[in-house]
Amino acid sequence: MINMVKKKEDMPEWVTVEIKNAKFEKPKSQSTTGYLLEIYEKDGKADAQLYEPVEDGRRIVTFDLPKNVKTSDLERGTVYEFTFESMKAPLSKKVTDYLKKEKDVEMDAIYQFNLKKLELLDVGADKAAPELEE
Repeated sequence: MINMVKKKEDMPEWVTVEIKNAKFEKPKSQSTTGYLLEIYEKDGKADAQLYEPVEDGRRIVTFDLPKNVKTSDLERGTVYEFTFESMKAPLSKKVTDYLKKEKDVEMDAIYQFNLKKLELLDVGADKAAPELEE
């Protein structure tokens, strides 16, 4: 028997269309430190925990990695300085209201983070234990 009932989780087409066709504003470049949580080699993406929050307050972001970054060279849990572009695509009030009322999700924009450069930081190297004097 085929179930013809729509799943409760399904989004209406008008919401899906707006989200898929969201227009991103001009990219903003920024740098901050943090560490990698997960690396998705197949997708060319990585999740990072940042020490400073991005515009919408979150500290965990998913970066789109540049083609010149070899995922095999990346280390999870190691501190990096990330230089990236963040782009924001505001959502209409209609979609924002729908997400809040029907899905209990507070979201007024979609964000995309494109990693431009990362530099491994040698944290603690300049904080060597002081020598004790006798």
